[in-house]
Amino acid sequence: MERVCFRMQVDPARLDEYVAAHRSVWPDMLEALESTGWRNYSLFADPTGMVIGYLETDDYEAAQKGMELTEINAAWQKSMSPFFAEGGSFDAGPERLREVFHLEDQLAQLSAPHSAPPQQ
Repeated sequence: MERVCFRMQVDPARLDEYVAAHRSVWPDMLEALESTGWRNYSLFADPTGMVIGYLETDDYEAAQKGMELTEINAAWQKSMSPFFAEGGSFDAGPERLREVFHLEDQLAQLSAPHSAPPQQ
């Protein structure tokens, strides 16, 4: 499973509208996300319009391509595009962030047989 985190920039003057749109995402869009492998998908925003997305999927590239093939995604992205700051749209490609820590992975390493204790 891939854990994916990305960021985008929404125009801060339109942030409230962007948030409101995400309080009632179109049912067909929700179904498309689920059917193309987007799981545990969340968006977070700060007052400056920085939006952080997180999702889990078996294959991020395949999940993205699956969404690109749906008509509902094209319509949703078109409806969202006015909210983004220049260069910050999902179509322009969200900036994927590198994962640097995951608690469960490190806990699993601690309980793995033959694992060396951490050096102090």
